[in-house]
Amino acid sequence: MGVYDLEEEVGDARKIELFIHAKAQAIKLKIYKIAITGPESTGKSTLARQLAIYYETVWVPEYAREYIDRLGRPYHEEDLVEMARGHSEREKEAMEKANRFLFTDTELTNLKIWSEHKYGRCAPEILDMLEKQNYDLYLLCAPDLPWAEDAQRENPEKGEHFFEGFVHELEKREGNVQIVRGEGTIRLKNAVAIIDSAFSR
Repeated sequence: MGVYDLEEEVGDARKIELFIHAKAQAIKLKIYKIAITGPESTGKSTLARQLAIYYETVWVPEYAREYIDRLGRPYHEEDLVEMARGHSEREKEAMEKANRFLFTDTELTNLKIWSEHKYGRCAPEILDMLEKQNYDLYLLCAPDLPWAEDAQRENPEKGEHFFEGFVHELEKREGNVQIVRGEGTIRLKNAVAIIDSAFSR
């Protein structure tokens, strides 16, 4: 075998290696995106974190909370668009690290309901992003937990009202929506049961 033949064979082997790698990436375990959503003070952040620990994966904290924390002023209507963009970017980044499941604390339905309640409308960009968002499962947290005071929370008396709004909006998405109820470990166990049933661990 000449030098030229050897180089050609090594080149072919490298092509095969790259092909196998690409195929392996294509058939690797699907990442299921699960949104933890619902009104204020319904345990979304706690549940998202607990589920990520239970399933040994990552979760996406609520970007809107982080955005407001570092804003340094009262938020305005246009800030909600920045919150939507930031949340979507964080979710894309987390997908690269996820192990079978990716849990996200809130999704764009939250921003739509929030915007319509506070400003009477929702920015077209948020609506467009909402139409394109895709989750394999929505865990809708029921307002059955005691209200927890927080500087960013605004509507302690409207939990049931907003919950009905979430039910209405998520029904329009035609996704798999499951309501999670119960306090403490019961809430977590109920969520795990829903996930295991939906995806057959």
